[in-house]
Amino acid sequence: MSTSLNRSALDEQGRSRLDAAKAAPVTMLQIGEGNFLRGFADWMIQTCRDQGLFAGSIAVTQPRPSGRSKIERLAAQDGLYTLVTQGLENGTPVSRRETIAVFAEAFDPYSEWQRLIDLAVSPELRFIISNTTEAGLVYRPEKLTAAEPVQSYPGKVAYLLYERYKTFQGDSEKGLILLPCELLERNGDTLRSAVLQYAKDWSFPAAFMEWVKQHNRFLNSLVDRIVTGYPAESQAEAWFDEWGYRDAMLVTAEPYHLWAIEAEPELEQLLPLRSAGLNVFWTDDLKPFQQRKVRILNGAHTWMAPLGILHGVEHVRGLLQHPGLGVMVRKTVMNDILPTLPYEERELQVYAESVFDRFGNPYINHRLADIAMNSISKFKVRLLPSLAFYAESDREVPSSLTLGLAALLRYYKVVNDGQFAGVTLAGARYEVRDDPAALERMRAHWAKAESAKESLADTVERILSDTELWSADLTRWGRLAATVALQMEALERGAVNE
Repeated sequence: MSTSLNRSALDEQGRSRLDAAKAAPVTMLQIGEGNFLRGFADWMIQTCRDQGLFAGSIAVTQPRPSGRSKIERLAAQDGLYTLVTQGLENGTPVSRRETIAVFAEAFDPYSEWQRLIDLAVSPELRFIISNTTEAGLVYRPEKLTAAEPVQSYPGKVAYLLYERYKTFQGDSEKGLILLPCELLERNGDTLRSAVLQYAKDWSFPAAFMEWVKQHNRFLNSLVDRIVTGYPAESQAEAWFDEWGYRDAMLVTAEPYHLWAIEAEPELEQLLPLRSAGLNVFWTDDLKPFQQRKVRILNGAHTWMAPLGILHGVEHVRGLLQHPGLGVMVRKTVMNDILPTLPYEERELQVYAESVFDRFGNPYINHRLADIAMNSISKFKVRLLPSLAFYAESDREVPSSLTLGLAALLRYYKVVNDGQFAGVTLAGARYEVRDDPAALERMRAHWAKAESAKESLADTVERILSDTELWSADLTRWGRLAATVALQMEALERGAVNE
């Protein structure tokens, strides 16, 4: 079978749908051709278009030159791609296929720089949406060269907004709404700050910078969906045989989705996402959404990863199915983490159940080794606040939370033989990926323990008092160090799962 997905592969209804998108004005510029936006925001726009709620279309470009091949593949498919949504909804497996047809244009801005500028000064443009990774929002000094593409994403935005400002002579009605989807807290504020710094570096007029601040919206948002991208080759080929076409841009995702946007609800009139039945919230405070996700979903991940790896478990779903650890992680979240959050109990329970549905997704193999990357900094943000809730109110820290800390310390019992590595409870080797300075501190602690032949209790006491690692002295929390040491001994004996 050689047919590729493009307009000719569609039925009459599909062609009509595509033609309508191609004819619609480009109201959204998308910087980011990757899996996440295509399985998240673009799918949402398609949902709105299918219901007659959104009349615009999207022009998509890549943020870096390295993304050119993907943009070219997308353009060769007339901007079309297939999204397969797979997972559990209320415990029931679901699988849905959709053809996404929202792109009016897909092009490489590095070879067609003027085309990007022309889009930026179009009177119909209302939004810029992005997913350039957290590093993509970082300000890095860059020279502005005439007629040469700007490399950084915030630099592009600064330049394009300046072109727009000049074209419309500072018209207050021609500002844009920017929706960064990068997984960075206060991502809109971060982008705005970087844009203004580039404007200052490039000596753009003060009036322009004031226009940026007063008449352009840089919206902070939180996005949440697991977009797994292109499936295993065997699955892709089976689908292509079934569908009668090939799709080089095929993407898969879980059913769950959440987009919380810090803005007034009136913006729904411009971007009618909730009206389309999507799990989108316009809010004046992102903190509850961020805190719930970080402390429950991410906290469970960070609790699971070291324990799972030490017990030879490879994937999140495998840990849920583990006879001991699967029960433990549920109890940890429901009994010990939820009470630390200042929100309505039933709402938290419903969210937590959705998290476990996502963890148990039979279509996703989420590696614990990937989740375990940078676990020290993750633990400080995701689990340490839950421990602090109990310890700083003179309450005993629940044993499941101290077990998470015990497993973390045991996981970081590393040597450096060219790469930092530890061994599981059964003696199998695993690599540990984290900040080299943090890894070296951990290695040194364990090396000192071995050379001095000190007790495990003394070693744990010393590690937990290392403020360079934890940004606090954790030994001040009552019997925490002693409890962690006992639990580490139990881990070695295999007593945790008895």
